[in-house]
Amino acid sequence: MGDTAREPQHIVRMGRPQPGVAPAATPPLYQTAAFDVADIDQLEQINGQGGGYIYTRDNNPNHDSLAASIAMLEGADAGAVFASGMGALAAICLSLARAGDHVLMSGSLYGKTQVLGQRLQQLGIAVDHFDVTSPAELQGKIQGATQLVLVETVANPLLEVADISGLAAAAGKVPLIVDSTFTTSELIRPLEHGAAVVMHSASKYLNGHGDVLLGAVAGPAELVGRFRETASVFGQNANPFECWLVQRGLRTLPLRMQQICRTTRQLAEYLQGHEEISRVWYPLLADHPSRAIAEVLYPNGTGGILTVLLRGDEENASARVSRFMQCAAGIPFSPTLADTRTTVSHPARTSHRFLSAARRQESGITDGMVRISVGLEPAEMLIKELDQALRESAPG
Repeated sequence: MGDTAREPQHIVRMGRPQPGVAPAATPPLYQTAAFDVADIDQLEQINGQGGGYIYTRDNNPNHDSLAASIAMLEGADAGAVFASGMGALAAICLSLARAGDHVLMSGSLYGKTQVLGQRLQQLGIAVDHFDVTSPAELQGKIQGATQLVLVETVANPLLEVADISGLAAAAGKVPLIVDSTFTTSELIRPLEHGAAVVMHSASKYLNGHGDVLLGAVAGPAELVGRFRETASVFGQNANPFECWLVQRGLRTLPLRMQQICRTTRQLAEYLQGHEEISRVWYPLLADHPSRAIAEVLYPNGTGGILTVLLRGDEENASARVSRFMQCAAGIPFSPTLADTRTTVSHPARTSHRFLSAARRQESGITDGMVRISVGLEPAEMLIKELDQALRESAPG
């Protein structure tokens, strides 16, 4: 082919990025474990100033893109992303507390978060619980060694609403960490109410499509930097593709949350009067203990979760729940929440199965409870399907 022929590249050198490509309409995906550097000087510059990328366990453009978006939504200085919501919580706790320290956790947290508290105790960190609806109780449990207070905006599954401002005042100089998974920045921005840090299981509403495991935090740059360093050491880093998916999900977050909140309230009001339901937990119903604070903080809704107690005796409650789930053919049983589709779950056997029976009873979680995560289907469709399932599964 003559002297002008190009030497063929070895196959391992193919597939390099092409120069001169027009800017992408959506953020590119950087699905790479590592990044090439030009020389030692550039390596030292990146290591010294943090203004670049070397290894995805430490940082990746998709991490930074999503973290910056979440920080903006929350009104925070900085953000960070993690392999899951539990990874985010673990990074927070391991960054702020060590053996001999003290941590305070709401008594109504997600079951696996309570298990995290048990693991912290194994590391020599004392953990106490308090009533999330009582800032006074929290204040009375603050100690000199207390390093953080952890609450959820709306608790899982009985939906107690945290008075974030009151809890922040009670915590004083102790950082208040708020899990805003159920509500997102569309309904509340905890940092504006005195929280030090806000975190999310971004697998849920931030993503919204049931195909991601991811956690996120937002807060002061100094704290967030510590969380990121801990995540790198413990391998809690996020996957670039999942960051890309959540970034895409954020584009529809306002529309999804509006419809979900509207439909959830309609379902709660309908189910409250159903003859096969003994009780409904939804914060904006008149009989919910948190209604007063919910009306102030969440006038447009508290998210897409409501919990019901099926009619029947406690001895046969699990069997009744099983029949109901079998009859609700169009609404699948799924041990997660915040998908585009509506799902049901059984807190006693999913989110809180890791707790002892005594701890579940103390938390008010019984075998007859069903948690409903409302999706994007029309309210009329869901009402018809739930009514049919409730009647077909009714005790004989």
